Amino acid sequence: MNLFWYDWAGYIGVALVLLAFFLLQERKLQGNGLIYQLMNILGAIGVMLSLCFGNFNLAAFIMQVAWLLIGSYGIVRDVKRRRQARGLS
Repeated sequence: MNLFWYDWAGYIGVALVLLAFFLLQERKLQGNGLIYQLMNILGAIGVMLSLCFGNFNLAAFIMQVAWLLIGSYGIVRDVKRRRQARGLS
């Protein structure tokens, strides 16, 4: 089995997303926490790289784009909330 860099990116991406979800279930991470969001975003990017440079699958790609956008939205939302809480809006 010959694995290329994009295969590894995909495997690491899947591992990050699954680990984030597991840690969320174990209450080690918070769903609105930065670490959780970053793990999901980086995981989605890894899977997207694997799809773009390896065997492309449109349905899987769309799911990863959604995962990336939702995670990014969560980070932006939390940054705005923190700024408002500090009166820095």
